Amino acid sequence: MTRLELSIAWRYLRSRRGSRLLSLISVIAIGGVIVGVGALIVITGVMNGLQHDLREKILIASPDVRVLTYGDDMTMARWDTLVPVVLKDPGVVAASPFVHTQAGISAGHNYAEGVFVMGILPQGIEKPEVTSIRRTATAGDFSFSTTDGKHRGAVLGNRLARRLGVVPGVDSVRLISLGAGKMSAVTGTFVPNTMSFEVTGIFETGMYEYDNSYVILSLESAQQLAQLGNSVTGLQVRTPTRGDAGPVGLRLAEKLPFPYRTEDWQQQNSSLFQALQLEKLGMSFILFLIVVVAAFNIVSTLTMVVTDKTREIGILRAMGMTSRSIRRIFFVQGVVIGVVGTAAGVAVGIGAATAIDRYRLIPLDATVYFIDHLPVYTQPLDVAVTVAASLLIAALATMYPARQASRLFPVEAIRHE
Repeated sequence: MTRLELSIAWRYLRSRRGSRLLSLISVIAIGGVIVGVGALIVITGVMNGLQHDLREKILIASPDVRVLTYGDDMTMARWDTLVPVVLKDPGVVAASPFVHTQAGISAGHNYAEGVFVMGILPQGIEKPEVTSIRRTATAGDFSFSTTDGKHRGAVLGNRLARRLGVVPGVDSVRLISLGAGKMSAVTGTFVPNTMSFEVTGIFETGMYEYDNSYVILSLESAQQLAQLGNSVTGLQVRTPTRGDAGPVGLRLAEKLPFPYRTEDWQQQNSSLFQALQLEKLGMSFILFLIVVVAAFNIVSTLTMVVTDKTREIGILRAMGMTSRSIRRIFFVQGVVIGVVGTAAGVAVGIGAATAIDRYRLIPLDATVYFIDHLPVYTQPLDVAVTVAASLLIAALATMYPARQASRLFPVEAIRHE
């Protein structure tokens, strides 16, 4: 690329009458690229943000891997002998038992509703902690310590606590469980198990499901409520990273004998994350079409320039400029439009994504979407792919106009009206 070719390419991009500004058609072509690239970056960031935020909120109280069991009882009796086996795996950071059941809850008045009950080890016993649920306490803590010196406390989600009107350290709640599912020979109905617990804490995860309908008890209290004896629902396992959960779960499933099985966090929420991934691909493809439309703007812009500069091209050819030099002149114009539009689009897209996420510009209904605002998480790989695709399309868009300009015959081009 010679200096003369660059000078001519820049001259064709500028407006007439000696102005150094870009011509209107060049600005329109650049604007199309800016809109396409910016929109693509924002939307991919939104889809990444939804997936990342939902994953982190779900895994606040859900482990990377769960070790469960088959069978009618759906309980794990000899869990204490299983923990050392699980911890021997090099990909396991921590493992602990848990209980998961359902119950009815009442705070001493006529209102009652159903809740999920989770039993975990009291704070300070489980080291390192498998989940981060203990860090979400907004009042009290997860020690479950009560005035009688026992771990008979209950920690409620903040929405559930507000609905019941309970205060930590003051009120208590009553939980009613079906227990072991035993039937009364007299009434033919289930025999419920009722227990009272002091409210010792309130937690807030930011995820509606947990905050609205979960009660956390100590492992021993949850075992008594569900009438499990020394059994538990299963083991929860923590891995070094979220990405290690799948391989670690497969290894544990191969090591552990029947009737034990494993579920990683992706399997537990497979439908949700598959739907988000499919939606991301669909939205990216649709918005990618905007970049393609911008490429047609580049084609039309350069075609108009070729038509407008036909006589000048003929003069240049008559003075000895080769067809290859003519092609390079128009190729440079398309590349400049693509580079400027892509760079500005990246800046606009990243700026908009940062503002939407930092200032929470788009609020959401937490009862529907699990989160209270639209999160945006921009990944460098997605930005790089968008930039590469935009520049490639811009370069391809220059081929037809550049070829048409290089094929003009000098005499016919000079005589062109």
